Amino acid sequence: MPRISGIDIPAGKRVDISLRYIYGIGPKNALEIVKKAGFDPNAKMKDLTEAQIEKIREILASDYVVEGDLRKIVTQNIKKLIDSGAYRGTRHKRGMPVRGQRTRTNARTRKGPARTVGVQRAK
Repeated sequence: MPRISGIDIPAGKRVDISLRYIYGIGPKNALEIVKKAGFDPNAKMKDLTEAQIEKIREILASDYVVEGDLRKIVTQNIKKLIDSGAYRGTRHKRGMPVRGQRTRTNARTRKGPARTVGVQRAK
């Protein structure tokens, strides 16, 4: 298993699919990286040489913000929203949907498990 940006990349998958395991690399960026490196997108990661993997590492380091650095930037942006008192920041703080979704139903992922309120116990 090759290791890129601190992530174990699956060797049995295509190069562009394997690169998506890195936080911050999606389908479009993965194809861009493969084109910049000059590989066949259908090649498997296990077929790449160490020099080719090093070329991918260099491209990632020079052109993309990924993994820990990207997570830090996202966290700082959310903290800035919370500190400024913006509406989106208050939604983040309360653990509610941020982008205008309804909350009367279908917000369980953000709100967590349902908490029953006001149930009377039998005596």
